[in-house]
Amino acid sequence: MIHPYDNSTQTRWDRGEFKVQLVQANNPRPIGFCDGSPEDVAELLEIAAAEGVDDVKIHKTVLKSGREKWTLGGFEDRGD
Repeated sequence: MIHPYDNSTQTRWDRGEFKVQLVQANNPRPIGFCDGSPEDVAELLEIAAAEGVDDVKIHKTVLKSGREKWTLGGFEDRGD
């Protein structure tokens, strides 16, 4: 389940209750949090489809704590 960003979900992230922080490229504030399950990925894809986005890119970064930061969108194929 995707939990939208607000003060209470930020506090839960700070306490380690969520495994994944969701951010948008070029935006320092998180958009939400989740546990990183396949259901969470499916929910992200559904949200993107509802907003008219066909090609969703998720860049996953593992943090030192073992938790993850998923950056959504903003990636272009540069041929590297």
